[in-house]
Amino acid sequence: MADPSSYRPKPGQIPDSPGVYRFRDEHRRVIYVGKAKSLRQRLANYFQDLAGLHPRTRTMVTTAASVEWTVVSTEVEALQLEYSWIKEYDPRFNVKYRDDKSYPYLAVTMSEEFPRVQVMRGHKKKGVRYFGPYAHAWAIRDTVDLLLRVFPVRTCSAGVFKNAARTGRPCLLGYIGKCSAPCVGRISAEEHGELAEDFCDFMAGRTGTYLRRLERQMMEAAEEMEYERAARLRDDIEALKKAMEKNAVVLADATDADLIAVAEDELEAAVQIFHVRGGRVRGQRGWVTDKVEDVTTGALVEHALQQLYGEERGDSVPKEVLVPALPEPVEPVQEWLTERRGSNVSLRIPQRGDKKALMETVARNAQQALVLHKTKRASDLTTRSRALEEIAEALDLDSAPLRIECYDISHLQGDDVVASMVVFEDGLQRKSEYRRFQIKGFEGQDDVRSMHEVITRRFRRYIAEKERTGEWTDGEDALADDTGTALADAGEAPLTSSLKDDDGRPKRFAYPPQLVVVDGGQPQVAAAKRALDELGIDDIAVCGLAKRLEEVWVPDDDDPVVLPRSSEGLYLLQRVRDEAHRFAITYQRTKRAKRFRAGPLDEVSGLGEARKQALIKHFGSVKRLRAATIDQICEVPGIGRKTAETIAVALARSASPAPAVNTATGEIIDDEEPDTTAGFPGDPVKTGAPEERRGQET
Repeated sequence: MADPSSYRPKPGQIPDSPGVYRFRDEHRRVIYVGKAKSLRQRLANYFQDLAGLHPRTRTMVTTAASVEWTVVSTEVEALQLEYSWIKEYDPRFNVKYRDDKSYPYLAVTMSEEFPRVQVMRGHKKKGVRYFGPYAHAWAIRDTVDLLLRVFPVRTCSAGVFKNAARTGRPCLLGYIGKCSAPCVGRISAEEHGELAEDFCDFMAGRTGTYLRRLERQMMEAAEEMEYERAARLRDDIEALKKAMEKNAVVLADATDADLIAVAEDELEAAVQIFHVRGGRVRGQRGWVTDKVEDVTTGALVEHALQQLYGEERGDSVPKEVLVPALPEPVEPVQEWLTERRGSNVSLRIPQRGDKKALMETVARNAQQALVLHKTKRASDLTTRSRALEEIAEALDLDSAPLRIECYDISHLQGDDVVASMVVFEDGLQRKSEYRRFQIKGFEGQDDVRSMHEVITRRFRRYIAEKERTGEWTDGEDALADDTGTALADAGEAPLTSSLKDDDGRPKRFAYPPQLVVVDGGQPQVAAAKRALDELGIDDIAVCGLAKRLEEVWVPDDDDPVVLPRSSEGLYLLQRVRDEAHRFAITYQRTKRAKRFRAGPLDEVSGLGEARKQALIKHFGSVKRLRAATIDQICEVPGIGRKTAETIAVALARSASPAPAVNTATGEIIDDEEPDTTAGFPGDPVKTGAPEERRGQET
């Protein structure tokens, strides 16, 4: 690992002008390429205190062994040179989008004497008109099959074309009318070229004029009683309309634009592009990239623009490019796009209307692409095995942590404080093992104290199971007593209850993890470690994942463990942490919503939703239930005398000490209470006896 000060340029050597710089490693390989408005200011940022650098930037500068730069006259030239060098050197620390060359295009080889329609991939060639890209090659073939009826352009290869010309017999498409058969002279090269031009015009979105011309020809044929020709034209029109329906109109003003959306997390980013021509979505493509450098959304957009238009010229660059965030600065990028198109290009963020709505659709596609990528990556056995090995190596564990438990605390400004426990076994979720906790040891907001309580409660249950089966060798009776008391105070199941199901499988907290992960930094890790130490557990590793910089913290260490950016272990830890956060915040929101809907019957212990409904249905409202005697409550099916007494006591405690008063009029409000209670939001409010309500219900 190199010390950046060993290759830092001397003061005054770096020019204060636009340029492009390259970091090289000890083997002279280019590992990073960047551009700057001022080389001096930008490079100075890399040679500051390592502790102040982003972890990914820190890794890059310590991997590098030298830096060099090239001065240019403008920022636009810097942008062009940066793109060229990234293409040439493929530096490992630059953002690189994958799957760039995998998308098929519909191509028309206009430079040939007899243009050919075909599916093409890879780099674009001169003299070829491209349409797309499409998500699948079969989508192109379906479109071409419809259009060949109207535009019978050649689709055969050069070998088939030459063989047909030699034998004087066209291929099958020539016989069924889906090729004009220029190979046998049925149509001249000029006429076939015009046919290919019409095909390209239709694909480019100029459909209205051609359809109107066909409709006019159909009407003329019908007037001249050439009904067979009119029928063929009618079928041609239907085929063209069917092809057009495959690309719905999304922008009514026939806009030509590309819409770019980005979905990202701390480690990866997915980019989705919709190509809109003539108001219709003509193509879609997407990429996923590892964020190997500290990069903003605007910088991701800039890289995507370079990837999209670095090899394009003319109409391939649209008049308008809509993005979620603008590069900084935006002027050189916009000038570069304008130069490549040959006319002005608008680069902006949509603010309202159809374009903003379509951008939201593109953003949803980007988010789904990122989720799908993560799902595929997580399902790979080899990748999961490598991730567990990397975690074991980074944390200095004896073996790979086959069972990982992660804990997170969630609350809303100190209210409804809850915690979650999620379990990953062999790198996969075990949702049946997930657990939720209510923080009951104290009131208020204290994530560190909450984490200590949760870890303590979880592993007291584990110790209790070990003692029950005789596996706990230390065997301190005081610990068992303390464990039982604590669990009873926390409102959990007593230890005398079985920790196994009827079929003998362990449940709840019977299995120990090899690794405990907490969502947080040093304080949360210290709290978790302290809880385990107090319980005498020393064979379970603990670490924390801080969300801001994705640093892995371990107990009793002032410096975090920084896993490599490409580490599968870091990716797995992030997934575990994010799942714990999702599970915790879902539980917290559920508790908060339930608290807001709470009613007096919720205070009755053991009274479920079915019996609450039965009580309300029998009495009509909580007020009538409160006024009922114990004997009357016992008349409700499923309500015994003891339960009835508990209900009466709970309702008496919740009764208002004074009648409600209308503050505007001074009138005492004596209306019936609504028959809604906790767990029944949205039920209709009914007052009076059932006989009195018959004329009121609608």
